[in-house]
Amino acid sequence: MGKQFDRAAEDLANVVSLEHVNVRVPDQRLATLFYITGLGLTRDPYLVTGVINMWVNVGRSQFHLPTGKPQVLRGRVGLVVPDLKHLANSLKAVRPDLKGTKFAYRSGNGHIDVTCPWGNKIRCHQVNAKFGSTRLGMAYVLFNVPAGTARGIARFYREILDTAARVKAFEKAPAAHVVAGHHQQLIFRESKGRLPKYDGHHLQLYVNNFSQPHAKLLDRGLITEESNQHQYRFLHIVDLDSGDVLYPLEHEIRSMTHPLYARQLINRNPAQTNRAFAPGYDNQPWASPYPS
Repeated sequence: MGKQFDRAAEDLANVVSLEHVNVRVPDQRLATLFYITGLGLTRDPYLVTGVINMWVNVGRSQFHLPTGKPQVLRGRVGLVVPDLKHLANSLKAVRPDLKGTKFAYRSGNGHIDVTCPWGNKIRCHQVNAKFGSTRLGMAYVLFNVPAGTARGIARFYREILDTAARVKAFEKAPAAHVVAGHHQQLIFRESKGRLPKYDGHHLQLYVNNFSQPHAKLLDRGLITEESNQHQYRFLHIVDLDSGDVLYPLEHEIRSMTHPLYARQLINRNPAQTNRAFAPGYDNQPWASPYPS
């Protein structure tokens, strides 16, 4: 018998992809400076190219940034980036233009913590084995949730969305860890104290079984939008026994037959410049070759 492999590590649950996080921004120019020039990400060149919204590619995922009153996640987004040193230089370069905003950054052990001009927190991790083969991507979204809700939230995702979810400590606090794709997670960490009021930000998930979660949500009166044949939305994560709201967070749920599913996203190599140009290095690979 040859080498033994952990076959279960490759199983996907019903949620197959965390596709985007949506937060409003009041200024598209500052958003461009931060997300494109500072973080080194890529504006989608094909869709939503006007001045009232911007889609920003991060490997196979995106930030959606419509213009409006700023929205702030109650937690942080975790990205994997290929080069922290280059990122630090880019963030330093945009600092003068973002003076007077909430923009900030600080280096940690294997990561850089960044705050956007309106207060959203993003932790940029150096490529490492815990993120699999990902070199550029949205690895997780962390939400701070009320004390005592992690188990109920994990149960909600297991029984309603039929995805893997368990409770284990995260940064010394109980947290629900929900599988949201290959090497992607939603993490709901219990937090002491009063949390900010929910402001309407949302995330989008692709699911394999589209109809059964819809039926369960509809039966509980949780569907908030019947978007189209391939998409619906719900807002509240609830206790499945009492019906009490555990955490408000709008979910945009799409089927794998949605026309946008698995659309190839362009990711530029931010180290490539007109002053230091090398032919053939314009693209940034979002994943390294799978190890043999």
